[in-house]
Amino acid sequence: MDSPSTRSLQLLALLQSAREWTAHDLAARLQVSERTVRRDAMRLRDMGYEVRSRPGPGATYTLRPSMKIPPLLLSPDEVSTIITSLMILEAWSPHDTSVAAARAKLELVLPANLRRRAAAIALSTQILREAPAPTDWELVGTIADAVASSARLVFDYTDQHGHRSHRTVEPYRHLLRQQHWYLIAYDLGRDDWRLFRLDRIQVPTTMPGPYRHHAFPWDSIEDWLTSDFGASARRSPTPPPT
Repeated sequence: MDSPSTRSLQLLALLQSAREWTAHDLAARLQVSERTVRRDAMRLRDMGYEVRSRPGPGATYTLRPSMKIPPLLLSPDEVSTIITSLMILEAWSPHDTSVAAARAKLELVLPANLRRRAAAIALSTQILREAPAPTDWELVGTIADAVASSARLVFDYTDQHGHRSHRTVEPYRHLLRQQHWYLIAYDLGRDDWRLFRLDRIQVPTTMPGPYRHHAFPWDSIEDWLTSDFGASARRSPTPPPT
């Protein structure tokens, strides 16, 4: 059975045909009940799409013409890159349903020739499963929004020795390193840049800004990591990363 999000995309594709659909016809095409069609139409409205309906026994649904989604302007090589990248994430996190759902949705909105390329890449590519790198996509989104809006993050943290602490940080970037996701942030309580494992962060909340953040003082994240987290530049001992 299709997930609600996938089914909503299928409904959106039907509504883009610029014709009026009855609830009965949509239910037949999607192989669901008319009640489910009404729920999916409401879900599209919640997402910002202007789905118009005419109530009554012969209820019909249309999409406001200006809401038509433009075609994805991707080249075959770009599609190959995206599908392969998603397949890598699927192999690393086999229990993360959001990755497979994202690939299914992408393939659904691709034009026919690019859909064939996506299917060919999926058929011909085998990704060896690495040690899983569990990802909390809600936390990743929280970090991304905080970085974009110059907000601060507050969270409880358990370090590698099991010690718990409460942190207030200025988030800078999150990255995948040695099969774990990390947050690079300026720790206001420690007055220094620190590395936090995402799976050790609990109860993250955002302090809306904008705040004036500390500038990352190294030319690149790679330079910072290879300098023992800035210790060699300061020429003084530094505590290990958290």
